[in-house]
Amino acid sequence: MLTQIQVQDFALVDDLTLDFESGLTILTGETGAGKSILIEALGLALGKRADSSVVRQHCKRADITVLLDISHNDPALQWLQQHELDHDHECYLRRTISNEGPSKAYINGRPVPRQLLYELGQLLVDIHGQNEHQSLLRKDFKRQLLDNFASHPQLLSKVDLGFQQLQQLQQAYTELEESTSGQNDQTALLAYQVNELKSLNLGAEELQELEQTHQRLANADTLIDTTRRSLEQLDVSEQSVNAMLSRIVADLQSLKENDKVLSTMAETLSGALILLQDTASELHRHLSALHLDPERLQEIEQRLSTIHDISRKHRVSARELPDFAIRLEQKLHQLENANQEKKRLLVEIQAAEQTYRSRAGKLTQSRVAAALSLSRQTTAHMKKLGMPEGEIQIKVNPYTDDRMTTHGMDDVEFLVTTNPNLPLKPLGKVASGGELSRISLAIHTVTGQRSDVPTMIFDEVDVGIGGGVAEIVGQALRSLSKACQVLCITHLPQVAAQGHHHLQVSKKSSRKITTVNIQQLSSQQRCEEIARMLGGVEITDQTRAHAEEMLMRSQQG
Repeated sequence: MLTQIQVQDFALVDDLTLDFESGLTILTGETGAGKSILIEALGLALGKRADSSVVRQHCKRADITVLLDISHNDPALQWLQQHELDHDHECYLRRTISNEGPSKAYINGRPVPRQLLYELGQLLVDIHGQNEHQSLLRKDFKRQLLDNFASHPQLLSKVDLGFQQLQQLQQAYTELEESTSGQNDQTALLAYQVNELKSLNLGAEELQELEQTHQRLANADTLIDTTRRSLEQLDVSEQSVNAMLSRIVADLQSLKENDKVLSTMAETLSGALILLQDTASELHRHLSALHLDPERLQEIEQRLSTIHDISRKHRVSARELPDFAIRLEQKLHQLENANQEKKRLLVEIQAAEQTYRSRAGKLTQSRVAAALSLSRQTTAHMKKLGMPEGEIQIKVNPYTDDRMTTHGMDDVEFLVTTNPNLPLKPLGKVASGGELSRISLAIHTVTGQRSDVPTMIFDEVDVGIGGGVAEIVGQALRSLSKACQVLCITHLPQVAAQGHHHLQVSKKSSRKITTVNIQQLSSQQRCEEIARMLGGVEITDQTRAHAEEMLMRSQQG
């Protein structure tokens, strides 16, 4: 709730500090005394737009500071936590407006954009009157008000959970869709390439073997001629190396008894002869295997040509093709899995949407039932508050675009008429400032025990009423103040007498300056103020007695 406001150099206010308490606080004063200045200053501290005209004449800037106790205001506490604005169960708001135009906003000592101040302000104070803080003109507030009255937090929680789950699935599908953009064409191309490489069926060692075989077959004539000639020189002809070496070995062995050195050499050459004979045998076998095979050569050349064509096509070397084929197959498998994953997500999205719509439908039913009850009760209170022909109908309609949100699929509208000859129209289009304040009071009288906003301010609530109706309005304000802090600007003593606290606004003028002063009234001063409001020019003992009686009667309620 609001605990203190400090105002410096704002409009007609020089330097003002006011402390506030719980319950109903009344603001009164002569016409033109400046009663609305306090509300205007508070509105600026809550994020209302400002201009340099509000700065006190001959001053550099206006400075407004507001202190609020938010220990029981969970929405405000959560908001501050989300925006990383420290708090200790108190909220400190400040607004400065320069005489040159720009303004600055602060939350708990930290500079913030005005819009953030405005967002937080809507969770702290609800101003009912002809200004931009009129909560009943905001669609989200009307829905929240109805939900609070309906008291269905479990339904709201289930709808919110269903919406979050649906969004997560939709986001996962979108991300997968983006990551596989053009996937169908890519999958088809990969499938073709994988099949092509599978048909090629190139083994890891095949290329090397093919190249070696091709080299041998391509040079078969030369290999046969050279091998045959080498074999003849080595073993076949009479003058072959083998024959000559055999004779040498035989000659040296014949002399081994006479010369031991020659015997050793003979043994060495004998070992060489054995190696020569073994090599000759291998040449015989190899020559038998060598033959011309032009068909096989053509097959190998065609196979190598196909391999190199495909390697150029994929811009990899022929030796890399086996590994490249494995990588393409893995990529194709991933894309095919992505298709399966998208199909799975689509099924889950459809199921999640059905779950969400089912829950949202139950929420709509609860809202419709609550809307009927709230409409009936609020209409009854409107009649008591000086609108005997007034009627309010709260409509719960589906969003025209069928959109799904975290709070359901309903658009909540307040339709009002204050004249039986006029049709029901949206609240903001048919009600005057005073009527709007009293309609707000009627609604909050019904829903007050379930309101999220801890401080309510009513301006112009008594316009166009008097007598018994004024007393009923005052009683309604006092009753509402049991659930939340209420501030009310009033011209009527019947309303003022219902307050727990009373502030008097006065204006002082001199030749140079005019200032506005606001003071907390004592019990005696309060009696005098209500007597002034009752009596007119001259306050009589009878008027004072009437004022005392009104105060005594109101305090018993």
